[in-house]
Amino acid sequence: MRFDDDAMLALAGRLAEIGGIVGVTLGGSRGRGEGKPDSDTDLGLYYRGEIDVTALGALAREVAGPEAAVTGHGGWGPWVDGGGWLRIDGAPVDLLYRDLDRVDACWQRVTRGENEFHVQTGHPLGVPDLAYPGEVALSRVLIDPTGELARRRAEYQAYPPALADTVTEGIWEAEFLAGGAVKVADRGDPAYVALLLSRALLLAAHAICARAGRWVTNEKGLIQVAAAQPGAPAGFAEDVQEALAAVVSDPAAAISRARAVVASVIHTSPAVPG
Repeated sequence: MRFDDDAMLALAGRLAEIGGIVGVTLGGSRGRGEGKPDSDTDLGLYYRGEIDVTALGALAREVAGPEAAVTGHGGWGPWVDGGGWLRIDGAPVDLLYRDLDRVDACWQRVTRGENEFHVQTGHPLGVPDLAYPGEVALSRVLIDPTGELARRRAEYQAYPPALADTVTEGIWEAEFLAGGAVKVADRGDPAYVALLLSRALLLAAHAICARAGRWVTNEKGLIQVAAAQPGAPAGFAEDVQEALAAVVSDPAAAISRARAVVASVIHTSPAVPG
């Protein structure tokens, strides 16, 4: 069941009345206009200081039933610092806390070409600094009484050139990881090989997107997103799938295919040092 626009806007208006919340966005695939009928509705609750989670919890129970709950700040970890998974009229609606001051700090870092991946539950690759401004850039602003979100969204449409250089150059780690997998190919440890190759291939996807100036917000669907970017190697998504599918049955072949994928991205990324 889809949570329709009227219901979504009505809820966003009520969320914006809760203490601490500055504005509300629609993120995820629906925010990008790529949602399917069964896609979650991801509502970004942008705040300063702290959200009044007591009031937020009361609203969640009102609209989603007595079992609905939201976390306190830090309830989901340091970088996705809280929220709630609700079902409203049978549809999944996720509330996601987003610290607006952290968004600003991340924007300042990425415009200088700085980007780190931060450990976070639910994000095996980590949450990169670029994800916070990227979410704003790719979102649909629903409620924004002060205009702060709209101003940031407009500013963030231009992917910082220094960030593109940094993320593209970061593919050295992908080459390192895929090469390191060669050393353990015959040790009967497919979980470790899969971990090495998955990270390597996702970093390659990041490099493709950075070169194309396409924001990335998380790992989910990233391979397909990268494959659709101009300049992506032909057959990128298919090659990634084949490499990972072979990890258990033929780890040497999986590693060889993954290394070839990474090499193809390096070959088409002139900003990577030779």
